[in-house]
Amino acid sequence: MRCVIARFPFELTKTGVLESMKGIKPEPGTGESVIIGRRHYPVKQVGQVITRQDRRDFSGAEVLRAMTQLGFTCRTLPTAASVRILSPLQQASAMLGTPVSV
Repeated sequence: MRCVIARFPFELTKTGVLESMKGIKPEPGTGESVIIGRRHYPVKQVGQVITRQDRRDFSGAEVLRAMTQLGFTCRTLPTAASVRILSPLQQASAMLGTPVSV
């Protein structure tokens, strides 16, 4: 599949990405990630390995888009709208297994 990352065209295949990432240890990360095999790799690490470019040259969104089109599972950061903030009473209740409705 042809995709553009950091204004450069790349011809990527799922097997090519799997081969490129073989033997590479995932870096610790808390942000967006791509699941390749059974490992969770940070998006920027995957982009650097498959494009051989500096991480500052491309965005995580470009790599996420390419990996999604190739069929890999991608995890993004939760948005503020999807995170529900609980009061201390609601949090304690949820920890005890009896959530309190708002």
